Amino acid sequence: MMEEGQSASYTVDDALLSSGFGRFQILILSYAGIGLIAEAMEMMLLSFVGPSVQLEWKLTSHQESMITSVVFVGMLIGAYSWGVVSDNYGRRRGFLFTAIMTSGAGFFSAFAPNYLSLISLRFLVGIGLGGGPVLGSWFLEFVPAPTRGTWMVVFSAFWTVGTILEASLAWTIMPKFGWRWLLALSAVPSFLLLLFYAITPESPRFLCMKGRTTEAVDILEKMARLNNVQLPSGRLVSDKNIELDEVSGSSESTTLLAGAEESDNLNEDQGSDFGGIKSVGKLLAPKLIRATLLLWMAFFGNAFAYYGIVLLTSELSNGNRICAKEDVESVHSTNASLYKNVFISSFAEIPGSFLSAMIVDRFGRKRSMASMLFTSCVFLLPLVFSRTDILTRISLFGARLCISASFTIVYIYAPEIYPTAVRTTGIGIASSVGRIGGILCPLVAVALVHSCQQTTAILLFELVIFLSGLAVSFFPFETKGCRLNDTDVDMN
Repeated sequence: MMEEGQSASYTVDDALLSSGFGRFQILILSYAGIGLIAEAMEMMLLSFVGPSVQLEWKLTSHQESMITSVVFVGMLIGAYSWGVVSDNYGRRRGFLFTAIMTSGAGFFSAFAPNYLSLISLRFLVGIGLGGGPVLGSWFLEFVPAPTRGTWMVVFSAFWTVGTILEASLAWTIMPKFGWRWLLALSAVPSFLLLLFYAITPESPRFLCMKGRTTEAVDILEKMARLNNVQLPSGRLVSDKNIELDEVSGSSESTTLLAGAEESDNLNEDQGSDFGGIKSVGKLLAPKLIRATLLLWMAFFGNAFAYYGIVLLTSELSNGNRICAKEDVESVHSTNASLYKNVFISSFAEIPGSFLSAMIVDRFGRKRSMASMLFTSCVFLLPLVFSRTDILTRISLFGARLCISASFTIVYIYAPEIYPTAVRTTGIGIASSVGRIGGILCPLVAVALVHSCQQTTAILLFELVIFLSGLAVSFFPFETKGCRLNDTDVDMN
């Protein structure tokens, strides 16, 4: 009887498995990828705009740091806000608002008449950029479980494309036209999100969770037609409506935490979740708190280390020259060296993406992340003792390669551990914690390097990265090859 019941219905996961990764998913990947390129370009331009604005407006090092830090403060607020919006009102609505705010504030910041208006507009850009994880969750919910890790790495590679594009744009634009043109042109990818927004579909997994199965079926049928496949026969059902004996009877290789005790279903449709209070409560409930807190530590460490390494690429060079009391050659020469160093270091993310693609589905999320974090520590260690130009370049290249691979994998792991009803809220809050690391990082890195305490700065990064690796090692479970959760499961 149970087999007959099962043959009469199918889940979103079954539909994705039968569809595979086809033309429909390529279009979804392209759109989400543009969003990631936009985020990367808006973040990377901070390496170039800060020094130029400081020179033009005679800012202190603290004021220069604030240009970067206010973006992270905005991202902290935005990551939480857009996560709650997306879990309650849909993934599409979440990334629509982020695209409007990022493109508008990013473009108008190019016309900022003074320091206060510039940091105010960059703060608004940060709020918009905080919605970046929503696009990642949206894309993830269209990918079949067996290849999810690999395709999420491919998605993350768009960040690398964005960093290289921004470095190339800065190298071309800044010497001739200045930082205002760089800010204006860097907002273009966010406008593209608005241009193609009308043709983007809502996540069928979200629609099923909200009981809108007819709309979900329409989207899955479009997916099947575009991929030239047939959907499974029967009616579409959500995992949350499947009995526990059916869930626990699934194979370990395809069901997340098979045999784990399932508690009450998430009652997401019963009343509004004002301010995301209910969702946050679920993330910190006994069944999820260990995974949530460890994930926050991993996000903090990855963000602090990643943006720290990006900043060190320029700040160590300037700091060494200042502390050695060498003559500064010329503004143009110094800037040209900065663009070259950032451009070269950005290419470290290409092998980082390939490396994470090779190991994430083979060795699992936990082992891959931990190994990348600890290896990044090893690369930075020589800078504690010696900082010649070539050694600095090699060490920062290797450290950025590893930390970018780790950052890629943590963004794969995070949405896999949460149920659909709190997925984007969970990732949003974890991303917000990471933004705290981003806020503190420029204040610490720039201040220490400018005060000729480069060794202290590097030791601090070593400590944060090492502790992040330990946190990853204590994650309570592995998600490799597991399907996404629609139900509230004990994950400790």
